[in-house]
Amino acid sequence: MLLDCSPRPAAEQVELMAERRLFLKRRWRGVAADGTEFGFDLASRLKHGGVIHQTPEADYIVHQEPELVYQIRPSSADEAALMGWKIGNLHLGVQIIDGVIRITHDVAVLQLCEREGWAFEEISVIFNPLRVTAHAP
Repeated sequence: MLLDCSPRPAAEQVELMAERRLFLKRRWRGVAADGTEFGFDLASRLKHGGVIHQTPEADYIVHQEPELVYQIRPSSADEAALMGWKIGNLHLGVQIIDGVIRITHDVAVLQLCEREGWAFEEISVIFNPLRVTAHAP
């Protein structure tokens, strides 16, 4: 990645849209909005909004596609801890941001929210779940 974001005006930026799972890969191919093809063999992951190529006329920007997720808003620290424990047992992607918990859109999450009586909403956002590490030995 050349830059974290482009200093150029939007009219001089060309988007390459990619689903989140591609951002996890080191090798993949994509096509920008103007038809320019890119092949990636990366030492580190790309980031949403990053400049991947520059020409005298434009910056090529990689953008993560928004995806449908469930969002719940705990009413207290105790409720957040309980939600975290129960959601964690599903082993699905989770993002905690601005006082809400966002979870991968999956039928198991829907069933959990309905069973527990948790208010939730379905929203489409740029989803960046926490990175998970293996348990310590």
